[in-house]
Amino acid sequence: MTKYIFVTGGVTSSLGKGIIAASLAKLLQARGFTTTIQKFDPYINVDPGTLNPYEHGECYVTEDGAETDLDLGHYERYLNTFTSQANNVTTGRIYQHVITKEREGAYLGKTVQVIPHITDEIKRRMLLLGEDNQYDIIITELGGTVGDIESLPYIEAVRQLKWEMGTENCLVVHLTLIPYLKAAKELKTKPTQHSVKMMSENGLLPDVLVCRTEEPLNKEIKRKVALFCNVTQDAVIEALDADTIYGVPLEMMREKLDIICLEKMQLPLGIEPDLSKWKEFLNKLRYPKSKVTVGLIGKYVELQDAYKSILEALIHAGAMNECKVEVRNIHSEYLTKENAKDNLHNLDAILVAPGFGSRGIEGKIDSIRFARENKIPFFGICLGMQMACVEFARNVLNMPKAHSTEMDPDTDQGVICMMEEQKAITQMGGTMRLGSYACDLQENSITARIYGSTAINERHRHRYEFNDKYIGEFENAGMMAVGRNPKTNLVEIVELKDHPFYIGVQFHPEYKSTVENPHPLFVAFVKAAKHAQEQRNGIAKRPFEKTLSK
Repeated sequence: MTKYIFVTGGVTSSLGKGIIAASLAKLLQARGFTTTIQKFDPYINVDPGTLNPYEHGECYVTEDGAETDLDLGHYERYLNTFTSQANNVTTGRIYQHVITKEREGAYLGKTVQVIPHITDEIKRRMLLLGEDNQYDIIITELGGTVGDIESLPYIEAVRQLKWEMGTENCLVVHLTLIPYLKAAKELKTKPTQHSVKMMSENGLLPDVLVCRTEEPLNKEIKRKVALFCNVTQDAVIEALDADTIYGVPLEMMREKLDIICLEKMQLPLGIEPDLSKWKEFLNKLRYPKSKVTVGLIGKYVELQDAYKSILEALIHAGAMNECKVEVRNIHSEYLTKENAKDNLHNLDAILVAPGFGSRGIEGKIDSIRFARENKIPFFGICLGMQMACVEFARNVLNMPKAHSTEMDPDTDQGVICMMEEQKAITQMGGTMRLGSYACDLQENSITARIYGSTAINERHRHRYEFNDKYIGEFENAGMMAVGRNPKTNLVEIVELKDHPFYIGVQFHPEYKSTVENPHPLFVAFVKAAKHAQEQRNGIAKRPFEKTLSK
């Protein structure tokens, strides 16, 4: 029988439920248990696909084309396994399903209520991944904070499941905060006590408490928390602030979080966890041999979560190159042709990030021009690739009105235009080109050498594409379409000749980068940044292309 662990949060948001859930799953996976993680979000949006990144961070995309919460990215990066549509459920999706059934007459004229109809649907979704016994343990992260009105149906659903299944099959791990008051020089347990009290008022008690803290918890503090929160003392877990989120699994292993959970679920401890690869990655991350500075050109740079997967992919690639990647956030809205040199001249590489809409577009174009003309390694992702084509058309092909029809619907030089299958679509949610698609690479291209293959699959999230009627002019001038979709012939990848590293991709490679398998494009991009730095210092003698294996 599949066992279930529910991870809840109290006191405040942003404590790191996703990281704790992913760390616990990593440890259980290392012990030989098959496990997955799902996220239940309390907002009424059907999915985060229509949310502005300022609202909820980046929208993560799975292999099967689901637009999901960014925590699913953490799950995949830690476990090195794919998630799917079934791994992310929102209140909007729950209510949509129940209301559709009501309209169909499925409830036989009964009054449809939060209890039992909404909570029954929540429970059904919570158990869905475990129906075929594919997993030994399923971890469910509940979004929001205990005490939020919108979280109440989820707490009630877990309470019912725990009553129906028993503690040995249904475990609650509650993440809370023990703040340190510097003026009093004391750790305070009262917020944790109140959080557990609030949860108990709704009929649910935690089995394990994970306590975020800035200072170590002594035995007396743990005993006090255990006593007043009705948990065993060994189930009070210290979660000290870590220097990197990738250090958390080792901290949780030191605190025996996995062992405590397995014992409470009456499961064997499995094999001794082998996290040698994880530790090797951490050593490279913590003790780099060099450093490069990458400029991240974007329009949401005030919020780090807006580009979470890109930042994590750069961390993975940096560790692979034994190099610290210092990311310099540069807001494209304030970049101009006049100030581009002042803002960009001391960068080792430039990455132009994805996005939507016209705000900050000209700044992205100016940064791409600077990278192209000054031979700075350049990587453009999705909109970044599209604006690279616009910049090239304007400044190399002498097409002053060149643009994307997303930003300028009336341009007669639309080098980027809406995909044909998108033109009849009126609804916004879940209607883009989403999920994994195949791409064939030119055998002699830099990208094919980076991948070590001419056939790849990558995840997409876009409505607009390169306008193929201009491809002849582009390739004659040196910008080559080196990757295409084998079915639609859609241009997926462009490269620029006579440039040390200039690659634009229509897809989102950052979604597939993990600790154990850093994405090859990001690895090559960081390597190119190192190489550019070494060339400036007179160390590197060969062109970057010569450093790539055939």
